[in-house]
Amino acid sequence: MNFKSNNPFLGNKNFSKPTVHSYSQDENSTLIDYGQEMTVSGTINKSFFMLLLLTATASLTWWLTFNGFNPLPLAIGGAIVGFILVLISSFRPQYSSYLAPAYALVEGLFIGGISAVFEAMYPGIVIQAVGATFVTFLVCFGLYKYQIVKVNEQFKSVVIAATLAVATYYLISWLLSMFTSFVPVHHGNSLMSIGISVVVIIIAALNLFLDFDLIEKGAKNRQPKYMEWFGAMGLMITLVWLYIEFLRLLSKLSSRN
Repeated sequence: MNFKSNNPFLGNKNFSKPTVHSYSQDENSTLIDYGQEMTVSGTINKSFFMLLLLTATASLTWWLTFNGFNPLPLAIGGAIVGFILVLISSFRPQYSSYLAPAYALVEGLFIGGISAVFEAMYPGIVIQAVGATFVTFLVCFGLYKYQIVKVNEQFKSVVIAATLAVATYYLISWLLSMFTSFVPVHHGNSLMSIGISVVVIIIAALNLFLDFDLIEKGAKNRQPKYMEWFGAMGLMITLVWLYIEFLRLLSKLSSRN
């Protein structure tokens, strides 16, 4: 059975097929290659660059919040624009070299605003969430690099199915809470709510393995250079999701004290 993820970056076929580059010869019979290929190191560099951009705009929103500015308009606006950029990039990956940095900038506004709100409620929670996200990333990368966890078709199917289930649950809960008095189970600080957060964090972490696999296969299949930005953007989406879920879990635990 084949599954398709709602994350357009996980299901993009550009990663799974080799690219044939075009060549041209001038009158002196010099072979010219017009296509630069995707590399793992290039994707890593672009991921770090996107992280710097995200941190810069997040710091700006953070500073504005603690100086009396309401962060919600910037946070909500950043989230909406970021979502639109992700959709455009999923259908036009060749524009990822422009869309990915733009996504990092606007998503930083969202992250900075949300982080400031949580920090005001639970001092110290942001550094804990950042640390937890960083450690989780390193652990998953180590498990993937040393092939302790192998990404095969069965693994992909399970992770993508679980991700779709989480996305469907969040969407239904959001719609019901908007139009009815329904309170989603994952809200509040009950043991059930905490358990759901833990499960979602595990699923988000498992998505990192899919990101690593897609980046590695993209380089192996000699994809175009712009796919480095596409891969970096997909990895950034997963890290942002993981960070937000850690914020939510830590806030639930803090509110029980």
